[in-house]
Amino acid sequence: MDRILLVDDEIELATMLKTYLQKEGFEVITANSFHDGLSNFEKAKFDLIILDINLGDGSGLDLCKKMREKSSVPIIILSAKSGDVDKIMGLGLGSDDYITKPFSAAELSARIQAHIRRYKQLTKPEIDSHIKQFGDLRIDDESFELYLKDIKVNLTAKEFQILNHLANNAGRVFSKEQLFNHIWGYEDYGDVNTVTVHIRKIREKIEQDSKNPIYIKTVWGIGYKFEK
Repeated sequence: MDRILLVDDEIELATMLKTYLQKEGFEVITANSFHDGLSNFEKAKFDLIILDINLGDGSGLDLCKKMREKSSVPIIILSAKSGDVDKIMGLGLGSDDYITKPFSAAELSARIQAHIRRYKQLTKPEIDSHIKQFGDLRIDDESFELYLKDIKVNLTAKEFQILNHLANNAGRVFSKEQLFNHIWGYEDYGDVNTVTVHIRKIREKIEQDSKNPIYIKTVWGIGYKFEK
């Protein structure tokens, strides 16, 4: 649940907005002064902040500046004034949006959702596409390394290739012949039963109980699949 800090000295408005936004699925913490707003900001993590410009014990613009020095969280400024000076000052101090009173709660909610969605997208950590995580298993097909509960597991080249191929196609069933042809190649005339031997060895290294595997499943009469 996304958490919002709403700082406004108009208690009736703050209460109304809190009730509406909670119905929209947000967690809302309210503060009715500069001091309380700053105190709440420093004590908890928020996904968005709504600031009124005119607070009884200080300026919302000054509070915006203090918050922006410590966080990049989206900030929406509220004001009863429609003058460009306030708007420019607010945005210049680091706010992300500006809305003039009176406004509809629905419009505010729409802006909140847009800013939070954009903020999360921008701050989402990059995940290396060559690293796959399945429960306690982490497969790195760039360094050809496998980790189980952050402990490196040593696989032979063919064992890693089989596991990686199955994991890349999680949920899909492969016959022994298909795995053999993919890993060893069509030109290799070896015994396809070598696949069974390699699967057994992989299971012994990654499964807590190799006879009751949770990762590489046997689909009787067909072949094997990697369980998502």
